[in-house]
Amino acid sequence: MDPVIELDGLEVRFGDRTILKNLKAKLTGRSIGLLGPNGAGKSTLINTLLGFHKPSSGTARIFGRDVRTHVREVRSLIGYMPENDAFIASMSGVRFVRLMAELSGLPAEHALERAHEAFFYVGLGEVRYRALGTYSLGMKQAAKLAQAIVHGPKVLFLDEPTNGLDPPARLRMIALIQEIRDRGDLHLILSSHLLRDVEECCDEVLILKDGNIAAFCNLEEERRANRRFLELETRGGVNGAFVEAIEKLGCETASGAQGRLKLILPDGLEVRQLYQIASDQNVQIRRLSHKRDSLEDIFLKAMETADGHL
Repeated sequence: MDPVIELDGLEVRFGDRTILKNLKAKLTGRSIGLLGPNGAGKSTLINTLLGFHKPSSGTARIFGRDVRTHVREVRSLIGYMPENDAFIASMSGVRFVRLMAELSGLPAEHALERAHEAFFYVGLGEVRYRALGTYSLGMKQAAKLAQAIVHGPKVLFLDEPTNGLDPPARLRMIALIQEIRDRGDLHLILSSHLLRDVEECCDEVLILKDGNIAAFCNLEEERRANRRFLELETRGGVNGAFVEAIEKLGCETASGAQGRLKLILPDGLEVRQLYQIASDQNVQIRRLSHKRDSLEDIFLKAMETADGHL
């Protein structure tokens, strides 16, 4: 599969400080999460891909277009929802989004039509003629999303899209992002400091730390692997005959804390077969759980220093 974004020895320096350090990666996912602590280089990477920062060495490509030599072409493919507000407060929402559509290259009449469509799509149809300065925080975030998608981009950059939102507004924003992702007509790059946002919306994740790539993985593969990783607890502790019986089915097993049993299911083996063996062995399974928090595990491991401490 051709990469959506390719980082080819990308470095960005400001003065004598190197912010991004020889980044190399090929991102192919439908929705890609960008994670990292403050100062890791997430915003610098996004701004470089948008053409606002010039690489000091190396380069990056979006759908094969080099960000150094094809800036206009790259920008025509991109929609960008910035973290910080950049509104003209006295302008109506629909007028602002129409302006952004025109700046993205749409003819005036088409831009107005698309602006109305975008506002209804993000749930702001009834307030599209109100001044942006009167919008609530949640409405402003939705308006930023509307201007990012109005021109039909191929790649959508979302920088902290749920920043500052209350729980109901966050759920609405996440649902919108998931709907856009599931339409399948564009690729998402979601930058966030919230693991939960990335977990719920992305199938690939790139983790930055101190300007380096600390981890890069396919979350879908991790999820599939986790569905094969179980931990169970039986009444009376681990039963040797039960363990022997499930090992004969190809399960890898290991004793866990407090009498729990950890196991990895081989392909083709279903959980119901474990319950059948437990019934045959007169063993009561009190608790059975799949491995959870895979992204948190990945993130924490990526943040470890060389000596193993956080």
